[in-house]
Amino acid sequence: MLFSHDPKQQKETVPLPGEQAEGIIISPDTNRAQRVPPGQSRTLKWPVLDASGPPRLDTATWKLEIDGLVKRPITFTWAEFLALPRVKVFADFHCVTRWSRLGNVWEGVSTRTLLDLAGGAKDEAGFVVAHGYDSGWTTNLPLAEFLSEDALVAIKHDGEDLTLEHGAPARLMVPKLYAWKSAKWLGAIELVEHDRPGFWERNGYHNNGDPWREERFGW
Repeated sequence: MLFSHDPKQQKETVPLPGEQAEGIIISPDTNRAQRVPPGQSRTLKWPVLDASGPPRLDTATWKLEIDGLVKRPITFTWAEFLALPRVKVFADFHCVTRWSRLGNVWEGVSTRTLLDLAGGAKDEAGFVVAHGYDSGWTTNLPLAEFLSEDALVAIKHDGEDLTLEHGAPARLMVPKLYAWKSAKWLGAIELVEHDRPGFWERNGYHNNGDPWREERFGW
């Protein structure tokens, strides 16, 4: 796993839900009295972690496919994706390597909107496999988690475009799970009937990844 540090630095003061602008979706976990899950420590930086480094990718070649058990498979170019309605989400970010960055504001397209544009899920769909552009990387999660109100495909973080190291052009963001479930360099969203463990899940990480239960490793 590669590890480096992003220069984006927070202040010591913890950003609070009540300070956010009207219309921003508030991730439920940010309303907890204790925002840092067990075994985690707050960081003021935004570290960079991934399996093998960023892929060679730009907006001219990027596309997002939504397929599998959807009623109307659909593909978006970058220009088409930018034209979709957006949301902003205030959420905390928890990495399985034991750091948490509190009070991030993500901007992008709601996962619920994307699924609606694909005609909705077929009845037998129960899980999502997120495919990254980085060497066939995948991760898995239940469809219900994917469709949480605070889940989105993000293109901005704290008002700035994502950098390549953090998943640009677009990454999945599911705040209630450890950050590896929020696939960087997202290229496809596949709905499936049965759970299909992804890269880290096949290599010892927990299949669910709930930070409040410390679901780091094993099943």
